[in-house]
Amino acid sequence: MFHSFVLAVLCMMLPTAALAHGTGQHVLGTVVAIDSKHLEVKTQKGTTVEVLINKQTRFKEKGNPKGANLPSVGDRVVVEAIKDDKALTATEVHFSSLKKTAQEPAPLPQQTPAAGTPAP
Repeated sequence: MFHSFVLAVLCMMLPTAALAHGTGQHVLGTVVAIDSKHLEVKTQKGTTVEVLINKQTRFKEKGNPKGANLPSVGDRVVVEAIKDDKALTATEVHFSSLKKTAQEPAPLPQQTPAAGTPAP
C-alpha cells in the first residue's frame, strides 16, 4: 500500500518538475561586444546573438562566482535568458575570463644523462 502511495506522489510531481524549467534559452559562445544594456555573443555556428542585460542579470565568473567582475570581449559565456517580445533578456551569465590570474611556470630544462647511464 505504501509503495502505491509513493508511486502516485512521484507521478504527480513529474509534470511539475518538467514545467519548472520554463521557457528559458541558453546561448553559448564568445563575447564580441558588451555594454551596460546588451551583450553580443558569437556562437560556434558563427551567428551573433544579441542578449539584453538589466539590473536583475547576475554574472558568475568561473572560479570566482561571488566576484563583481563582468565578462569582456573574447570571454567564453553561457547565457541563461528568457524570450520576451522577440528579444532575449539575460537572467544569468556564466563566463570564463581569458585573463590568466597567474603566469604558468616555465618548463624545466631537460637534463642530459650522466656518463655511463644508458639513454632512455
